[in-house]
Amino acid sequence: MFTINTIEEIIASLKHNKLRTALTGLSVTWGIFILIVLLGAGNGLKNGVTSNFKDRATNTVQMWSGTSSLPYKGLKSGRALNFGEKQIGDVSDNLNETSSQTGVIEKQLTITNNSEYGSYSIKGVDPSYQEIFNLKFEANGGRFINFLDNKSSNKVIVIDKKIEDVLFKGKSALGKYVKLGAVMFRVIGINTKKERWGDGSAYIPFTTAQYIFNPNLKFHNIAMKVNGLSTKESNDAFNDKLKKTMSKSLSFDPNDTQALWVRNSQRDFIETMQIFNGITLFVSIIGIFTLIAGIVGVSNIMLVSVKERTREIGICKALGAPPASILQSIIVESILITTLFGYIGMMMGIGLTEGVNFIMEKSAAGGGDGMTVFKNPTVELSYVLISTSILIISGVIAGYMPARRAVRIKPIEAMREE
Repeated sequence: MFTINTIEEIIASLKHNKLRTALTGLSVTWGIFILIVLLGAGNGLKNGVTSNFKDRATNTVQMWSGTSSLPYKGLKSGRALNFGEKQIGDVSDNLNETSSQTGVIEKQLTITNNSEYGSYSIKGVDPSYQEIFNLKFEANGGRFINFLDNKSSNKVIVIDKKIEDVLFKGKSALGKYVKLGAVMFRVIGINTKKERWGDGSAYIPFTTAQYIFNPNLKFHNIAMKVNGLSTKESNDAFNDKLKKTMSKSLSFDPNDTQALWVRNSQRDFIETMQIFNGITLFVSIIGIFTLIAGIVGVSNIMLVSVKERTREIGICKALGAPPASILQSIIVESILITTLFGYIGMMMGIGLTEGVNFIMEKSAAGGGDGMTVFKNPTVELSYVLISTSILIISGVIAGYMPARRAVRIKPIEAMREE
């Protein structure tokens, strides 16, 4: 039966063997602490990279036309390749994975509002651009370019919030006119999607951009939204299919690496996440081996502890102590040590990861608008409790097995043990 005397005996034993107790506790504390820190580091890396993709449209593909570097069907190399309406139609007709497409005409021009001005990227796009790149508009933020704007080649413009802040100094730009080069445009929308780099972009109807800046109706960039490409292999297959489609449409060798440039955001996202999943797995394995080292340390120390107490066990049996009470005392001691020091290691690990998380949230690098590769390095409580439970069970088993053997020895033989 578990009594107060048992507790007093355990405490007296721990005080008498301070070095052994300290070594056992250090093994438990260090194993749990390192496991939590390593798992937290892995989670922090993964969460940081995931947050960088949070606001991005990861299922987009963009392609740029280049210059042919190989002859093809009697055509010489060195030809400048340009997109037109035909290429947008070919993408829509031949690539079932795409749901939206738009040509992109990009210029670097000065936008002027009275005495305020700045040089920004101007993009002539179709209405589908908003869906492809997940542009966002608040309730009072106006709208994006629509079908009528494009059909009528309206002189309307959508600007990023960064541009509004610079040119309008905290005032609303909606309904106001800005000068784009030498042409006046009316602001119809403010995109509030936060870009992590650059000074912001402005968007005008694709047909307006063609009419004012691109009279030859040629351009070099097509963007599209793709669906159902969830693996690296499927994205690679789509890229190959896209290149073959464009090689037929623009008459260039499909193996020509200079004729077409493709950026597949979904493929990049999958590759990045695979890398960081690998890192997380790596640090988890290291943490598990550290935990195993802690288990071995606890087990060895408990084995030595019981062996040292064999003589004491013999005396207790000679005085009439039942074997069950002796076993109980050793098992409770194991539980007490591993639970106490496991809790200390758990609190130290959680404290460190939460402290790092607090610092990262307050720092510029870990802010909501900035790029970061490390964010929220915390560990699920279930992992911590499972790890601590494993150490406790290991300590109990390590103490029980030799203790069981010791209590079976006859008292006279136990007292002869050195």
